[in-house]
Amino acid sequence: MSDWLAWQVVDSAFPTGTFAHSWGLEAAWQQGEIETPGALEAFVRASVQQAAHASIPLVNAAYRDPCRLETFDELAEAFLLNAVANRASRIQGRTLVTTACRVWRSESLAAVARRAQSLCAHVAPLTGVTFRAIDLPLSTVQRVILYATVRGVLSAAVRLGIVGSYEAQRMQYACGPTLDSLAARCADLDEKDLVQTAPVIDLLQAGHDRLYSRLFQS
Repeated sequence: MSDWLAWQVVDSAFPTGTFAHSWGLEAAWQQGEIETPGALEAFVRASVQQAAHASIPLVNAAYRDPCRLETFDELAEAFLLNAVANRASRIQGRTLVTTACRVWRSESLAAVARRAQSLCAHVAPLTGVTFRAIDLPLSTVQRVILYATVRGVLSAAVRLGIVGSYEAQRMQYACGPTLDSLAARCADLDEKDLVQTAPVIDLLQAGHDRLYSRLFQS
C-alpha cells in the first residue's frame, strides 16, 4: 500500500460526511458542559476513548472476517441505543461505501455496496470491510478512526466558536500520546470487547434533536 492512500482517507477533502456531525459536542456545549478549554480537552479525550472501545472492536471484527458483515451490522444496531448516534452511524456508513465505490472502482467494493443495501449499514463494520477492500492495513485503519475522532470534535469546536484554530491545533497535538496508547491497547479487540465508555456524552448527544438551533446533524 502506498502512503498516499492513508493520507487520502484522513484528508478533510475525502467526503465521508463526518464533518456534518459534531460527535455530540454541540449538544454538550449548549447544555453548558463545555465552558472552559479544559472541559473541551476532557470531552475530546472521552470521545476518542469511546471511539477506541465502541467502534474499533467492530472495525477489527469486520476487517478480519468480512463474511460476517451482516452479523456485525446487527450487533452495531443493538449496541447503538441512542437514536441520534444510531442515525449518524447509518448515514456515515452509507456515505463511506458510496464514496469508496466512486473513488476506487472495483468489483469487491461494488459487492460491499450491494450487501449494504439490505443492512442498517452502520459505519464501524462497514469501515472494516471497505478499507480491507482497498488494502488499507488494519493498523492504519485503527489509527484513522482515532485521528478522525479527535479531528472531528475539534473541527466542530472551531466552527461552533468554542475555541480558535490555533488552540484546537494545540489540543490535537497534545492528544498524540493518548492516541498512541489507545492504538496499542485496541489493536487486538473484537466484537466481544464492545463497550460504552462515555455514557454522559451518549446522553448529551441523545438530546441533540431537541436543541432550539443546530449547526450539525448530530
